[in-house]
Amino acid sequence: MDLTGKVVIVTGSGQGLGLAYAAELARRGAAVVVNDIDEQVAASAVKTIVAGGGKAVAEVVPVGTREAAESLVARAVSEFGRLDVLVNNAGILRDTTLWKMTDEDFDAVITTHLRGTFTCTRAAAIRMREQGDGGRIICVGSPTGQVGNFGQTNYAAAKAGIVGMVRTWAMELARAGIQVNAIVPVAATAMTETVPFLKKYVDALRAGEQLPRFARQQLGFGSPEDVAGLVAFLASDAAAGISGQAIGIGGDRLALWTHPAEAVVEFADGTGWSAEAIAEVWPQKFASHHQTVGQQLPEEAK
Repeated sequence: MDLTGKVVIVTGSGQGLGLAYAAELARRGAAVVVNDIDEQVAASAVKTIVAGGGKAVAEVVPVGTREAAESLVARAVSEFGRLDVLVNNAGILRDTTLWKMTDEDFDAVITTHLRGTFTCTRAAAIRMREQGDGGRIICVGSPTGQVGNFGQTNYAAAKAGIVGMVRTWAMELARAGIQVNAIVPVAATAMTETVPFLKKYVDALRAGEQLPRFARQQLGFGSPEDVAGLVAFLASDAAAGISGQAIGIGGDRLALWTHPAEAVVEFADGTGWSAEAIAEVWPQKFASHHQTVGQQLPEEAK
């Protein structure tokens, strides 16, 4: 897992999961471009990484625009000579129910998560293709993007879209030797500390306590550092040949998400499907296969 000589950009890496990713990649030898919208937060992250023996610089810019993406790639190249890995982590929340969500709430989340992932990946892919020796792009999804979550229309749309883009990019960039994957992390961060059933576990981690087996395995919940190993693995030579996947991680839980697939199929006999024919066949053939929405939590967590 030696990443010596690799150059990495981690967006949204001033704190939380992003900082855990950046610190782990630097610990394994990579030179890291830290990104945040707060100059002091970014500087503190760089200081932490350097104090641990790593190499890092900060690029303070809000992801979302083409200009921001290009500035991140340019900084990596100017400071370290190349770009090998991009981790698209930057994100924000504007949670509220559909009927209360404003255009601004929706657009802010889509711009940071979805457009930011697109613009940064485009800029990174252009540079990696020019270099001619492959690369790794790691995008961050969410269980909300996989199954939905109450009050997160904007976030669900962005995270589902990211995984869809990852599958497309894995095909488009394969010839250039660029692997593209999504991770689906669950950890104690600012984005999960407001979830009621997770609060006691977040509080326990803050108090330096060991989480119970139920939290770490059944809920797949732990610290940001529990997630960072997957990012390091996907950035390394050990992950050669892995592309287009959505991989979940949190606590002690590691999981490979399936791609969407047809759950049941029925055929008409050359006549197509009328509304009446669908109404007749649905109860017998389809009703028992209805898909769940939202995370299906163990009773203990409800």
